Amino acid sequence: MVSINNQLSEKKVTEKEIVVALAGNPNTGKSTIFNALTGLKQHTGNWPGKTVSYARGNYVHRGKSFVLVDLPGTYSLLANSIDELIARDFICFAKPDVTIVVTDATNLIRNLNLALQIMEATNNVVVAINLLDEAERKGIIVNIDKLSEKLGLPVVGTVARNQMGLNRLKDTIDDIVTKKIVTNPLKIHYPPEIEQKIQEMTPELENILKGELNPRWVALRILEGDKTLIDSIKQYLVYKEIDIKGEVALCH
Repeated sequence: MVSINNQLSEKKVTEKEIVVALAGNPNTGKSTIFNALTGLKQHTGNWPGKTVSYARGNYVHRGKSFVLVDLPGTYSLLANSIDELIARDFICFAKPDVTIVVTDATNLIRNLNLALQIMEATNNVVVAINLLDEAERKGIIVNIDKLSEKLGLPVVGTVARNQMGLNRLKDTIDDIVTKKIVTNPLKIHYPPEIEQKIQEMTPELENILKGELNPRWVALRILEGDKTLIDSIKQYLVYKEIDIKGEVALCH
């Protein structure tokens, strides 16, 4: 199990910094974007208790300090592997201010699956369509504006190795943080029987989660039989309870 406590503590250490998660399928150029944005201001290690590598870096934009966390490359958030578990728990429980989903312009259909899953868990999402130069060589044209309209959130075209689009990406991240951009992510509608189950589960989940997680997203994961999410939620809620009691004690 990923240590959620450590993830949250890491964020609290830099309370004034804006935390940005970088997610995406393997081989989409995610690490290239990470390196281009953070330069030498980064460090690596392993996630707590895991052998999976961890990369965190910093950059400054418009006078603000940003922390960029490079999540393991994953194809989904279904927690079928340790990489997926780490990515899911960081997005859900460490609650980054913005999550960038890096996609491959030459294979958008496969890549957008992860984007849609992340959009169900959090609203503050930017989709980066990377490798536009390779797509152009293959005769693929991506309508960035149309895709943004369909997804209900910002979509930025990039060629990370040439630094193309990265300033606009940083501007977009800042605009989400400052509420200049308010996202309205596309809501996936499932078959009626699933939607009915979600509606039945939502009131009880709202009572349990107390606004900490999206109850619709949690209901979907439970219906899929994802027991690891239940374990993570229990660990997170225990941590929150301890944290709240600690704050009360300090006030007295």
